[in-house]
Amino acid sequence: MRKSGSAVIGTTLGFNILTAQNYKHKINSDTLKVGLIGCGGRGTGAAYQATMADPNVVLTAMADIFKDTLDSSYDNLMLENPEKILVDEGHKFVGFDAYKKVLETDVDVVILATPPSFRPAHLEAAIGAGKHIFCEKPVAVDAPGIRRVIATAQKAKEKGLALMSGFCWRHDIPKRDTYRRLLDGAIGEITSIYNTYNTGALWYKEPKGNWSEFETTMRNWLYFNWLSGDHIAEQAVHSLDLMSWAYGDTLPQRVSGTGGRQSRTEEKFGNVYDHFAVVYDYGDGKMGYHFSRQQKGCSRAYDISMMGNQGRAYIDVSREHVIHGKSKWKWEGERSNMYQNEHDTLFASIRKGEPFNDGVRMANSTMLAIIGRMAAYTGETLTWEQAMNSEELLGPAVDEYNWSLNWPLAPVAQPGITKFT
Repeated sequence: MRKSGSAVIGTTLGFNILTAQNYKHKINSDTLKVGLIGCGGRGTGAAYQATMADPNVVLTAMADIFKDTLDSSYDNLMLENPEKILVDEGHKFVGFDAYKKVLETDVDVVILATPPSFRPAHLEAAIGAGKHIFCEKPVAVDAPGIRRVIATAQKAKEKGLALMSGFCWRHDIPKRDTYRRLLDGAIGEITSIYNTYNTGALWYKEPKGNWSEFETTMRNWLYFNWLSGDHIAEQAVHSLDLMSWAYGDTLPQRVSGTGGRQSRTEEKFGNVYDHFAVVYDYGDGKMGYHFSRQQKGCSRAYDISMMGNQGRAYIDVSREHVIHGKSKWKWEGERSNMYQNEHDTLFASIRKGEPFNDGVRMANSTMLAIIGRMAAYTGETLTWEQAMNSEELLGPAVDEYNWSLNWPLAPVAQPGITKFT
């Protein structure tokens, strides 16, 4: 989605609203109505892509805990695709229970793009309401949440509902072409994978005078592991998903790792780490190595290197895709928007009556990040079964959220001191 600057909003919004009033999309019996739950940047982008995925899709409801976030999202969507934005004032819902109000409307599809801690409950409620779903990654922040998501994904299949995850690299054409060859044996049996997600510092929203401590926390949810799952889950999980894809979505047997915070140590950054290094043992000599960081002024890297018994492959996620195996191959083709591709696939599957569902896969990929965080936080080597059976709950139940909530902040984890539970 294009970013519209404030100057553009100020000079063109009135014209676009007038235009939209005259040329709004006409709803008919085949129209698919979409509701957006979580109106931040990714949710806004997903809503735009949903309305572009099919000629007869419109956005009719929106929800967020913050009114200013919802209003900004609405204004930007009106700039981008006003014909398809049919959200009246009565269908703009604000508050922690706003998601329920969207689900009570006649939307056919919901976009779930709130902080990850809300995802298991929102998924469960949306499937219970009979809605098709696009949900952003990660899909949980702890093992109980993952188990809940897996159960919900099974219910979605039983009910014939589509469930598309935000693991967008699975829908990137260069990667699909590359992985098709890899899974067909282009470098033989893959035995070693190294993946990175090394990026810079992210945004922080300085508190305003009328913000409570809890509101400041909610607006800066990235830095609290009970809301985000830490950055290995919230962001670097994309690279772990690429590793899983290369290993045919099999699950590791044991995981060990470390991490910490060196450059992002101020109290305002909550209790998350700023770097992780994790080793995934898949058995039979197959290993996965992950490194990620969010540190200002450091080199960036978003790539994956794979070694097989008959060659090797390398992907720089935004540029190069090469295979050195039985024959040398390099991807050279026309790129497309992977974010749009996933919505195109979702809505086409709904139209065909063959609903796309990658619910279990998205849960397992998210769990790769969670077990990596557990191993790094504790310094323990953990089996997949141990981690999946963990009863550790990082945050409150969704129905407990309110503006008076005073959820205690866990101390920053220390390997060897913090215990696995």
